[in-house]
Amino acid sequence: MSGKGRTIAVCGKGGVGKTVFTAIMTKLLSSRGDMKILVIDADPASGLVPTLGVKVEKTINDIRLKIIKSIKESKGGDKLEISSMLDYEILDALAEYPGLAVLSIGRPEDEGCYCRVNDLLKDAIKLLSKSFDLTLIDGEAGIEQINRRVMMDVDDLVIVSDTSVKGVNTMSTILHVAKEGNAVNYSRIGAVVNKARSEKEAKQAMDGVSIDFLGWIPEDETVREYDFSGKSLLELPDDNQSVEAVKKILENMRV
Repeated sequence: MSGKGRTIAVCGKGGVGKTVFTAIMTKLLSSRGDMKILVIDADPASGLVPTLGVKVEKTINDIRLKIIKSIKESKGGDKLEISSMLDYEILDALAEYPGLAVLSIGRPEDEGCYCRVNDLLKDAIKLLSKSFDLTLIDGEAGIEQINRRVMMDVDDLVIVSDTSVKGVNTMSTILHVAKEGNAVNYSRIGAVVNKARSEKEAKQAMDGVSIDFLGWIPEDETVREYDFSGKSLLELPDDNQSVEAVKKILENMRV
């Protein structure tokens, strides 16, 4: 790993396995014991928290609602006081586990877009990432958080796809928005192909997409069984084929 405060953001189409990839990265990196790791479940669907088998008592959306209530009760509130309250609440929302801390965006109950909670998430990432050696972000499916610059400053932007045309098309769209729209400041952008039968198939699926190929993850019945039963992917055997595949990807990323 190069330096303190490295941030890796994972994005892609829903259902392609970005959460599984993030969870297995978490397993491998947290077991090293040589760095402080922050894991952020930035998807309102909140798939990463149960995939890791952890519990989060307070979410970013809970903080948003509390601040709104505080502002209403104080009829506006002092900006400095609100800022201090936000910093405290974000730190208090961290769920601490051996080798890592977990933060969840939560799912807003009100209808419409997640603009306000995404803005708070952006502030949380900026505040917290400075205190950790490595921050892993499991982003929302699609391009919304890229468009809204939620993950504005990251070291590694990893786009995950399966071998489907829809998955690869979403990868291409995210790549275009990140590059052409200047929506993300990144040092490196790369692709991971999940649920592939071979490296050849993974590379063929991405034919025509101009992006650094970081590696591929095979179709995995064990991961499917863990997911189906709700068992934490942190408990996957070290010799599991998906774990071995992600280990190679991390080596390619020099993490």
